[in-house]
Amino acid sequence: MTELEEKRARLAGVERELSGLGLQHELAMSAFKFDEAREVQQQIAVLERKRSELVDARPAPAEPPVTAPEPERIWRRRLTQRRRRPLRR
Repeated sequence: MTELEEKRARLAGVERELSGLGLQHELAMSAFKFDEAREVQQQIAVLERKRSELVDARPAPAEPPVTAPEPERIWRRRLTQRRRRPLRR
């Protein structure tokens, strides 16, 4: 497994754990368990720092090659002449 794949796997694991902790925090807050919620919030802060470090360590995405833009095509409608009906008298 390459280093990049390992970092991606670790990042995915951290994001899953963060998601679970976020749910735990919301449940603790809704149950008025503020001490438990504070502890979970501290764990979330640690994981968010790890996640930002992993994101920052990723290589920058390769920039697409610069190409000249395609010239715009101007479509012109052909105006057809209307057939004139003879006047009825």
